[in-house]
Amino acid sequence: MTNVAVVYYSSTGNVHKMAEAAAAEAEKAGAAVRLRRVAELAPQSAIDRNEAWAAHVAATRDVPEATLEDLDWADAVLFGTPTRFGLPAAQLKQFLDTTGGLWFQGKLVNKVVSSFTSSNNTHAGQESTILALNNTFYHWGAVIVPAGFADPVQFERANGNPYGASSVTDNVPGNVHPDNLAAIAYQTRRVVEIAKALGAALPA
Repeated sequence: MTNVAVVYYSSTGNVHKMAEAAAAEAEKAGAAVRLRRVAELAPQSAIDRNEAWAAHVAATRDVPEATLEDLDWADAVLFGTPTRFGLPAAQLKQFLDTTGGLWFQGKLVNKVVSSFTSSNNTHAGQESTILALNNTFYHWGAVIVPAGFADPVQFERANGNPYGASSVTDNVPGNVHPDNLAAIAYQTRRVVEIAKALGAALPA
């Protein structure tokens, strides 16, 4: 069985909704799945000033926190993050910065990885966020799987990003367009398919 980890950061729930869709689709594709959120770094005072942020933190308290063991376990990892000035959120980046030990041991080589993102408005740095994440995966020696224009869903009105599924939420928490959910489902199926093929082709 292919092991898939969905590792994400979400402040008000948009990326979380996409991550849940990815996890559900990976299970449908026959994978063993772990849905994991990275640790929150923001001070409680900042969270409490944003009603939607505070509500989401409370609602997802039971989602297990990501660990390095989750990466070691996984054959494929889908990473989700909001875009912050065209870059991944600091919370996800901090988690990635702890992977040096796994990297040094060669345990991240040939992991299949793919990314998705969300922003409040169009042209807010979605593509550069995913490209920035890829810089880490090049160092790992991972196999990066983009969404591509390899499925009709990518040509739907709200999609069109070949780098990875991307949502524009217009400042509405949880406002993920059905086209974007269909896109992350397709991207997940593609990741699982390639991870299975790679696992069959590489020596144990």
